[in-house]
Amino acid sequence: MARIAGVNIPTNKRVVIALQYIHGIGPAKAKELCEKVKIPSERRVAELTDAEVLQIREAIDRDYMVEGDLRREVAINIKRLMDLGCYRGLRHRRQLPVRGQRTHTNARTRKGKAKPIAGKKK
Repeated sequence: MARIAGVNIPTNKRVVIALQYIHGIGPAKAKELCEKVKIPSERRVAELTDAEVLQIREAIDRDYMVEGDLRREVAINIKRLMDLGCYRGLRHRRQLPVRGQRTHTNARTRKGKAKPIAGKKK
């Protein structure tokens, strides 16, 4: 099992798919990374040599922000918005949808399980 950027990558999957298990690498960046390191897209992780895994690891370290660093930066950005007291920061603070979605109905993922309101009948 290859370990890249602190993540164990599944060995039986294609390289392009397996790289997407790393936080911060999606389909486009995975494809770009394979082209940069010159690995064919149909190749499996189990078929990679140690040198190729090392090349991928170095390319990710050099060119991309992934895993812990990326999570930390996102958390800092959200904290900055909350400290500023701007609209988006207030929405984060109250754990409500940030990007303009309706909250009268739906938004259950963000708001959590529905809380009953005492004495409310129609």
